[in-house]
Amino acid sequence: MRLTTARLATGAAVALLTLTACGAGKNGAAAEQIPATRTGSLEEIASDAHCAPDMQTDADEIRQAICKNKEGKFVLATFATDRGQREWVNEAKDYGGFYLVGAKWVAVGDQKLVRTLRGTLGGTLEVGTNHAAHASHGG
Repeated sequence: MRLTTARLATGAAVALLTLTACGAGKNGAAAEQIPATRTGSLEEIASDAHCAPDMQTDADEIRQAICKNKEGKFVLATFATDRGQREWVNEAKDYGGFYLVGAKWVAVGDQKLVRTLRGTLGGTLEVGTNHAAHASHGG
């Protein structure tokens, strides 16, 4: 059975919402030193992030795991291609959240955790759609 990018992005978004409870933290304005972006397998990146990955998806196109370290839980995914990674990130960002995007890998978690990971793994921070305004509308 071939997994589609949309299904995988939806699965990651559900995991993200579970981990972050759809909340956004306050923006820390501390100056940060960003190392060169790490490369490697999911296991190598997880090791750099000091976590033991709990594999959720192990397919040719994407490998995805839940990771937990002393800073908290996050989703870590690696991709076979840059295009597959970009499509996944673009679709997942519709669900909100915070994304640390590296070389064929993505870490997804709350804002504070993603910023902390960036200090170890490098990468670029991206922010998903903020749906907080929608939650304040009653029925």
